[in-house]
Amino acid sequence: MLVNVSRALATPITLEPDHNDVMSTRDCGLIQLHAETCQEVFDFVLMSYRIAEDSDVCLPVLVNMDGFYLSFTREPVLIPDEEEARKFLPLYTAKQPVFQASRPMARASAVFGGATYTSFKLQQDLACRNAENCFNDVARDFKKHFGRFYEPVEKFHMDDAEYVFVMSNSFATKGKSAVMKLRKQGIKAGLLKLRLYRPFPVKVIASALCGHARVAVIDQNLAPGMGGITYPEIVASLYAREDRPEKILSVIGGLGGKDIDDQDFMAIIEHLDKPDTDAPLYLYDETDLSSFNRLQQIANLKEEVPPS
Repeated sequence: MLVNVSRALATPITLEPDHNDVMSTRDCGLIQLHAETCQEVFDFVLMSYRIAEDSDVCLPVLVNMDGFYLSFTREPVLIPDEEEARKFLPLYTAKQPVFQASRPMARASAVFGGATYTSFKLQQDLACRNAENCFNDVARDFKKHFGRFYEPVEKFHMDDAEYVFVMSNSFATKGKSAVMKLRKQGIKAGLLKLRLYRPFPVKVIASALCGHARVAVIDQNLAPGMGGITYPEIVASLYAREDRPEKILSVIGGLGGKDIDDQDFMAIIEHLDKPDTDAPLYLYDETDLSSFNRLQQIANLKEEVPPS
C-alpha cells in the first residue's frame, strides 16, 4: 500500500491540496481511499493491508491525504495497542511469491498479445470490483476491534436534505461546517463524502443521492477541456435511476488549496435554484482575479527594471 500527499500537478506548484495528481492514477488499477482527517489516514492504512492482501483482490491500495491541510497538520490520533493491531492485521501468508526486502529478486515486464492482455485487464477489473465487498467486510471487522466504522461514503445531515454537496478529502470538513450554518438559516443542506473512490461505489452513491432535489458535485480538480473529474462519474451512477435528482451541478473549486468559504456554499445554493444553469460553476471571483492581475503587474514591473 502507499500514501499519496495530494498536491497540484506540474507547474505552477503549490504545497496546498489539489486532486489532479491522485485523479491521474484513478485508472491505473489502484484501489483508492480518500481521507478527511489524520485519524482516517491512520485507520485506512491499517485497513488497506487487509484489502490489498485479500485473495480476491491482490491489488495495491492508495490512501490519499491532502497536502498542507493534513500533511502539515498535527491533530490527536487514536493509535491502537500493538497486540490488538496484530489481531486485526495478522502476518501475511501468501499463496503466491511476493516481493520482500529480505529476499530480493528480479523480474521483467511481460509482453502480451492483445487477447492475453485483455484477459489480464479483465481480471484486474474483476479484482477491483471485488474490493468494494472486501472494503465493507474489513470495515466491519475494524469496528469490532477499534470501535470506528467506515462506509464507502459518509452521509452528513442527508435525511431531509433538499441540497446536497458531494465532496471528498479534508475540504469535506469545510462542507460540514457550512451545512450546519445553512441549517441554522433554515436551509435544508446535506453532504455526501466519498471515501472509496476506486472501485467507484455506484449503487451506494445512487442510493444516497436519489430522492434529493438538488446536488452539487464539488471537484477539487480540473481536466482542461472537460471540467471536474468526479462530476461525470456521479452523473453516470445516477443515469438509470428514475428518482435521480432534478438538478446535478458541476462545481470546480479549491484548486491549489484555494479556500472554499461559507459564501461559496451559499453561492452554490443560489446557483442550484437558478433555472437553465447547466454550465459548471467555478468558485473564482473578481477579488481573485484582481489579486492575480496585481501579481502580473508586479512581475512586469520587475522585468522593466534595468539590471544594476
